[in-house]
Amino acid sequence: MTSNLPDYGAQAFKEIIVTLDGSIVTILLDRAKYRNTYNQAIVKELIHAFELCDKDDRVRVVIMTAEPTAPAYCSGADISNGWNVLWEEHAEKEGEHAHRDGGGTISIAIMRCRKITIAAINGHAAGVGMTAFHLPFDFRFVWAGAKLTFPFVRRGINPEATSTYLLPRLIGHSKANSLLLTGATVSPDSPYISELYHQILPTREDVYPAAKAFAEELAANTSQMAVAYTKGLLQHPGDSIEENHLLDSRAIKLLASSEDGAEGVRSFKERRLPKFTGTLSKNSSPWYPWWRRLDIAHRKAKL
Repeated sequence: MTSNLPDYGAQAFKEIIVTLDGSIVTILLDRAKYRNTYNQAIVKELIHAFELCDKDDRVRVVIMTAEPTAPAYCSGADISNGWNVLWEEHAEKEGEHAHRDGGGTISIAIMRCRKITIAAINGHAAGVGMTAFHLPFDFRFVWAGAKLTFPFVRRGINPEATSTYLLPRLIGHSKANSLLLTGATVSPDSPYISELYHQILPTREDVYPAAKAFAEELAANTSQMAVAYTKGLLQHPGDSIEENHLLDSRAIKLLASSEDGAEGVRSFKERRLPKFTGTLSKNSSPWYPWWRRLDIAHRKAKL
């Protein structure tokens, strides 16, 4: 069984460094020389890394960060040679309808990861650094001195990476307007964006350790099954309060009847920390996921 588990150091990643420490995976953006800018290679590598973490029962929490000495957490796409960095050759042959925004595919991979995800933003962030590298995470820790911007309307394009879906749901439509329609640069304590962050840290060097300590506490004391089902209910709550009631009723029946549910009661009665052993690969119900996943792939119509 162990031989089938991924070796994160043997994945031949070139743009990121992925390490497993106990039950916590850290994904380090490794393009400091290029201000951690976006390219097509990092799209494929991040999607692969988050898909591995999702399936790996050893993993409880995933943190994404950058070197604190890097010029930026992510300064967006390098557009010094124009927007061609965004396009893929096979889609260009098909036409505009075939384009699938790379940042959006990263966002979807992160959102689909059933483990707790944390962005440790220890530098400046712009463009995709504010969208795919920011918004789809469950928690965000940030350096107080970071300069943050969604500059799209000032560059003649629209916001990408599902940001117009995620940002209004995270901070409200009015504040999303203030950020996306102005392209303004703000600091983490700005009233327009401060609610996005779980914690704002005084120095760059403080960000990752704070995120790691938070991750360790959650990894030790939360149920993998309960986290996954709760994330599912948050992301796919149903179309009405009645439908949500049916969904969370079935979920709690399944979880309370599980070994993790029993351990939650035992540890409470015995006044000790829980030791949850349930895993998604072994203990999840066939009912989960209960929602229909939309296939976003384009089917080629040309040779």
